Amino acid sequence: MRVIGLMSGTSYDAIDAAAADLRLDGDSLVLRPLGMVGDAYGAEVREALAAALPPAATTLAEVCRLDTLIGQAFAATALRADRELCDGRAELVASHGQTVYHWTDGRRVRGTLQIGQPAWIAEATGLPVVADLRPRDIAAGGQGAPLVSLVDLLWLRGRPGTPVALNLGGIANLTAPDGTAFDTGPAGALIDAAVHHFTGCAYDTDGALAARGTVHEPLLRRLLDEPYYALPAPKTTGKELFHRDYLLAALAGLADPAVPAAPAAAADPSTPAAPAATTAPADIGALAHQDVIATLTRLTARTVADAVRSVRATEVIASGGGTRNPVLMAMLAEELPGVPLHTSDALGLPSAAKEAYAFAVLGFLTLHGLAGTDPRSTGARHPSVLGSVTPGRDGLPRVPRGLKQPLRLVIG
Repeated sequence: MRVIGLMSGTSYDAIDAAAADLRLDGDSLVLRPLGMVGDAYGAEVREALAAALPPAATTLAEVCRLDTLIGQAFAATALRADRELCDGRAELVASHGQTVYHWTDGRRVRGTLQIGQPAWIAEATGLPVVADLRPRDIAAGGQGAPLVSLVDLLWLRGRPGTPVALNLGGIANLTAPDGTAFDTGPAGALIDAAVHHFTGCAYDTDGALAARGTVHEPLLRRLLDEPYYALPAPKTTGKELFHRDYLLAALAGLADPAVPAAPAAAADPSTPAAPAATTAPADIGALAHQDVIATLTRLTARTVADAVRSVRATEVIASGGGTRNPVLMAMLAEELPGVPLHTSDALGLPSAAKEAYAFAVLGFLTLHGLAGTDPRSTGARHPSVLGSVTPGRDGLPRVPRGLKQPLRLVIG
């Protein structure tokens, strides 16, 4: 079956589409990559998303508007992928949608919302669409993430040692061979927030700003005190926690690196709370914005490395947009001496498209009535067939039922 996987991550910079031929062969799921295309969100959509995402307030009217605009954008990318990668012969689209809220309550996840109405994709392409993949795992008591963990487990099965799959998107997540999987913390989320706040750019191209900065140890120590890092797996997080105002709060009192931040005064219940800071100068006294970005890049490398060490990994296979940041990758290598660091390209899955391929796999499994989760990874009570299916122009394709769950993913 020829499947298109659509993905837009927490960086919400673009929609990635990867196409693959997928077939079951005994206990193996065979994936033949057909290529990837990507489309940046238009300025209207990106600005509207930025204005609506936490910690900002929004309205149901704006959520409805974004659901339509993002659905139409996903539809256009799916059409392009079918035309350019599949010669117009795609049979299924699997759409992750755009995460706008992941509702966590301590270690428990109570809900999640991905928008980008799949009806627009089905109407434009004429193809059935599998979407809304995360909520079923949450209903079964799981975290709803990282959903790529099942694909990672199938893909890395049989590889010697303890290989860890690492994704560096807005949030970083990893999967270990024993099924342990969790979000390690921010990958690009805080770096991007700082770059946009200080420069107006979307991200640190080639790590150039971090390369010109110096890690500020007091700020790094303050950031590492975040309680999320000490939580046991399974755990998930997002930009609901790691956003611009979180960073500005961490920067408060660090104008002079030699002067420690003053302790917070005890709250007086009769005095209204002061509003949170929403602006900061491009330079924080002696702490230049390049130093902030270098420190945040080191924070990502340190927290990822701590997570990798916790599962006793013997090698790391990385994917996602963070692999294109040479400063981040160099810092990660420094933090993990003796642990080989590769990208997924070396194993046949393009690092820029790995998540889109993973969702193509999950959509294929759903259509065939096969589970898309491993409870060891998400903490759910049982495996689940994921998502909802929007019929295409000709309804739903006929597929065999009663198939066995695949044990491995073969790239071929």
